[in-house]
Amino acid sequence: MKAFTVSKAVTALLLAGLVLLPLYSQLSGNIFILTLFTRIIILALAAASLNLIMGFGGMMSFGHAAYLGIGGYAVGMLAQEGVGSGFIQFPVALAASAIYALVIGALSLRTRGVYFIMITLAFAQMAYYVASGLARYGGDDGLTIYKRSDFSGLIDLGNRVQFYYLCLACLLGVIFLIWRIVNSRFGLVLQGLRSNEQRMQAIGFPAKRYQLVCFVISGTMCGLAGALLANNTDFISPAVMYWTRSGDLMVMVILGGMGTLFGPVMGAVVFLLLEEFLSQITEYWALIMGPLLLLIVLFGRGGIMGALGRAGRG
Repeated sequence: MKAFTVSKAVTALLLAGLVLLPLYSQLSGNIFILTLFTRIIILALAAASLNLIMGFGGMMSFGHAAYLGIGGYAVGMLAQEGVGSGFIQFPVALAASAIYALVIGALSLRTRGVYFIMITLAFAQMAYYVASGLARYGGDDGLTIYKRSDFSGLIDLGNRVQFYYLCLACLLGVIFLIWRIVNSRFGLVLQGLRSNEQRMQAIGFPAKRYQLVCFVISGTMCGLAGALLANNTDFISPAVMYWTRSGDLMVMVILGGMGTLFGPVMGAVVFLLLEEFLSQITEYWALIMGPLLLLIVLFGRGGIMGALGRAGRG
């Protein structure tokens, strides 16, 4: 009970901080912190979607950033063609991500282990090279989005505070959906497949069907993060889909704690704040960040949430 209380208290403090951040930004005049945390929240959403298949489903996808790019390019390409309505852009982004996840999942779930990881990576790289070849939409140089998604006056994405709260609402909505999924019959079967797939198949559960549905849901959630990311940066490029971005998302999940609801959020906050802090100290910040994260992963079993649990028991 004590361990639960510690992790719950830290999570509550984090959420309270995220909710009150725009107020602090306005009172202090620090606009940068609002911009930084908007990006953190968007990538936390992407990490949470990866946690659904990796932490709860046991599927180690190394190409999850592809959906970030697909969602972002859906927004950017439609804007380029004169379709600026968010009521069109966002559904198209979600649908495109879902379809691509369906294709990847249908093929990659025929394999296991390292082969599954390599197929998801290969599909992500395929999407990267396709985007790089789209000369009409910027190619390697990326695509500038001159106008953010329009929601007919319901919400102004050009307003930093309104956009921040939209991103936060999407993150909390996705976490709530993941909680409902994990605690449903579907989620219990999924976790059973992660623990012992052969036994679950032996008692009559169609393993691949459950895993494919989970895979598609996860990809769709990440597509939402991609649509938000494109609006946040007013720009989308193939670099969003590169394999290193997928690696970053995996680190966020592992750092925060796989298989926990708020672990990916914790991981995203710590990872991106460390990245920002170290990059201001030295241009060789990655040489410090890499070993530091390695030590945390090797000796901090269960990530941040696991450490909070041990601290409570201690």
